[in-house]
Amino acid sequence: MREKRRCVIVGGAVINDYSRIRGYLDCDDYVIYCDSGLRHMDGLGAPLSLIIGDWDSYEDPHMDIETITLPVAKDDTDTVYAMREGMKRGFTEFLLVGAVGARLDHSLVNVYILSALENSGCHGMIVDDYSEMELISSQADETGAVHPGRASVEDRYPFFSLLALEGEARGVTIRNAKFGLEGASIGPDYQYATSNEVLPGKTAEITVEDGRLLLIKIN
Repeated sequence: MREKRRCVIVGGAVINDYSRIRGYLDCDDYVIYCDSGLRHMDGLGAPLSLIIGDWDSYEDPHMDIETITLPVAKDDTDTVYAMREGMKRGFTEFLLVGAVGARLDHSLVNVYILSALENSGCHGMIVDDYSEMELISSQADETGAVHPGRASVEDRYPFFSLLALEGEARGVTIRNAKFGLEGASIGPDYQYATSNEVLPGKTAEITVEDGRLLLIKIN
């Protein structure tokens, strides 16, 4: 039986504020360090559960921890492989840190990990020095009925944005925010729901009737 409740994947992107990221970690997390993500070991202080890497950006530490060595030439990045390995080991909740940074290609691939997780019935969040990222998606039940996706944003977040990653999201409603919406559509070709603000003392409520949006909460 799996003892750990959540899989944390540590990538190699820059982390400047370790104390902030440590605030998201729990003592019972299953932590996978990916290749150069190992440089964050001391800063995060999270015990290693598994190491995965092709060692193209970091030297194999040869530690007494389960290690999966990957070929350099492969389809999956180390982080995507770690996601698949986490799902294979039964995890449904994922947190990615050190996943977005200077490499836009890797950053975008890692953001789309959230879609891959959700498509497999899992949930993921990405946290960096400045923000939290997760998806808001409508869901179809076994009868085919579509249920709206919902999320909330507390006023402790200075800004939040909604981005359409794949196709048009319809029936988008935002309440208790500086810029409200009612039954709107947001598509990849017109990203206008950026840098919204929660009204002071309120909690913004977001609904997506049909489709999927990336919610980014700015700290």
